[in-house]
Amino acid sequence: MKTLNDFNFENKKALIRVDFNVPLNENFEVTDATRIISAKPTIIKILEDGGSCILMSHLGRPKGFQDEFSLKHIVEKVQDVLGVEVKFVSDCIGEDVEAAAASLEPGQILLLENLRYYKEETAGDKAFAEKLAKLGDVYVNDAFGTAHRAHASTTIVAEFFPEDKCFGSLLAQEIESIKKVMETGEKPVLAILGGAKVSSKITIIENILDKVDHLIIGGGMAFTFVKAQGGKIGNSICEDDKMELALDILKQAKEKNVQVHIPVDTIAADDFSNDANTQICDINEIPDGWEGVDAGPKSREAFHNVVMESKTILWNGPLGVFEMESFAGGTIALGDSIAEATKNGAFSLVGGGDSVAAVKQFGFQDKVSYVSTGGGAMLESLEGKTLPGIAAILD
Repeated sequence: MKTLNDFNFENKKALIRVDFNVPLNENFEVTDATRIISAKPTIIKILEDGGSCILMSHLGRPKGFQDEFSLKHIVEKVQDVLGVEVKFVSDCIGEDVEAAAASLEPGQILLLENLRYYKEETAGDKAFAEKLAKLGDVYVNDAFGTAHRAHASTTIVAEFFPEDKCFGSLLAQEIESIKKVMETGEKPVLAILGGAKVSSKITIIENILDKVDHLIIGGGMAFTFVKAQGGKIGNSICEDDKMELALDILKQAKEKNVQVHIPVDTIAADDFSNDANTQICDINEIPDGWEGVDAGPKSREAFHNVVMESKTILWNGPLGVFEMESFAGGTIALGDSIAEATKNGAFSLVGGGDSVAAVKQFGFQDKVSYVSTGGGAMLESLEGKTLPGIAAILD
């Protein structure tokens, strides 16, 4: 696996695919710079070697050249984060861009305009990728968030750098973190899968059953398992058409010696709102008219015990409706348990949109080993798929 450390970038122009698809407010100000901060180590290493950086990214899903999706809006924030002046060019291919890239001196940074202004980017167009490839001497992919897409800038462009291509430090870290969970992690290995639907996690569950010792199933998807086993779940969310599958998963887990942990109690609400009346009840005895919205105290304690005896932990999905303050307790308690286990030497990887949002909201990002930057890419990796953006560098 070629990484930045296999190259000296002195007098080289690095064409770097970053993921600067950051959220902007109505004044076009960046509201969360995590993705820019994540790319900083790669960029600084290249500059310190005596190279220059040409940064390419997408922003949103523009239909043609729409000003609100222009990367010019983020130049100031990128400069603040990197502590280096960033030049900007208002296109990503063509003569002006080639001239701007050619005149780049060692130590300088050029940010290209939004790649997705061209439909050729998402189509994985080879001629478009070749125009991008003209701009640099070495291709660096540091965009894990788009590694599962075979787009021109994430996959096809690598063909034009047969020897001179590598992973940036962020992408290398992502690959290593997933490898730790799936292959090399110290046992016992625990996977915690939460969120609303079993259907969105089926392939992950099937793929990780061979690799984990414990599986915690929480959040809304737990009710499908509870109902499948004959429990009364009131008005709780449930995928009736997945109940047979839930039983099959439990059977497979038993055959593979994986201990499955499902909540034993729940905080039930009489309405889906922060101000609803609540009661604690056994998870398989939820009264009609009530729905489970968070893990109950006994479940939190049971999960804590499992977390504390695990050496490698994957967390994907919350345990309750954490967006509502009244129902965030289970997710926070789980975060506390994982933080404590991490402090005691366990390796913990958090990934997937909702769990990452929860980790940030409740201040756990510095208390776990690694927070993944790519939702879809992370999930596809856990499903056992080889991501096109990663394959293109390994090829």
